[in-house]
Amino acid sequence: MVDNPVKQKLLRGEAAFGTMAFECFVPGLPQMVKAAGAEFLLFDMEHSGLEFETLKQLIAACRGIGLVPMCRVPAGQYHFIARALDIGAMGIMVPMVGSAEEAAHVVACTRYPPQGRRGAAFGFAHDDYEGGSVAHKMRTANERTLVMALIETAEGIGQVAKIAAVPGVDVLWLGHFDLTNFLGIPAQFEHPKYVRGVDRLTAAARRHGKVLACMSADEAWSRQYWELGFRLFAAGIDAHLLQAALRAALEPLRACAAAVPPPARVRRGGR
Repeated sequence: MVDNPVKQKLLRGEAAFGTMAFECFVPGLPQMVKAAGAEFLLFDMEHSGLEFETLKQLIAACRGIGLVPMCRVPAGQYHFIARALDIGAMGIMVPMVGSAEEAAHVVACTRYPPQGRRGAAFGFAHDDYEGGSVAHKMRTANERTLVMALIETAEGIGQVAKIAAVPGVDVLWLGHFDLTNFLGIPAQFEHPKYVRGVDRLTAAARRHGKVLACMSADEAWSRQYWELGFRLFAAGIDAHLLQAALRAALEPLRACAAAVPPPARVRRGGR
């Protein structure tokens, strides 16, 4: 089984950068993302309608190109987490983690016994359909899976220190938009309530040695959160990146059109 280079980098204290896919679930997406320099591709199942069969094909397209496939499952139930792992996801993000108990359940779903409760299915997608020592596969799978708790509710930010203390939780991912919604301050990222929440998150991560992560849409946000100690970044999402690129490409064309006077109208009937 192949290792997870993103998790290895993070454990060494280094940074890792990738992106998220919400819309463009096409066969060429992993290779395009890799060619752009991304280290991981995080597929969203919470908001996108992505199904496991399509996800399995996309993860297969990541195989052999050095791109780490990760997945945000719809919720923290075992059948979501285990299926995503069995089809080859190397990282699992669980939304709206609100307590240490929830976090411990998530970790257990990603680990084989005796550390957890993940069911056995070997010789399939997650171990590249190969044979070999089952004990080695179980150990490698346990070690390579990156567990990301999405902290995005008032409950989650209130319990973040206890969540961070759970062994096996690798990443505290800031769900910035939802956090402002649940705090009653939608999209107010400078509001004192939000800033205090981020402070609690960063303090919990430092105390318990967890990686801080978030999605970034622009340079200012990236620099700000880098200074706060964030080291795992998803640079935008596919739909917004495509819109931004197309908008930028259309601007000079519209400028050309605006600079040309409209054609003279042709008079008919000889008058």
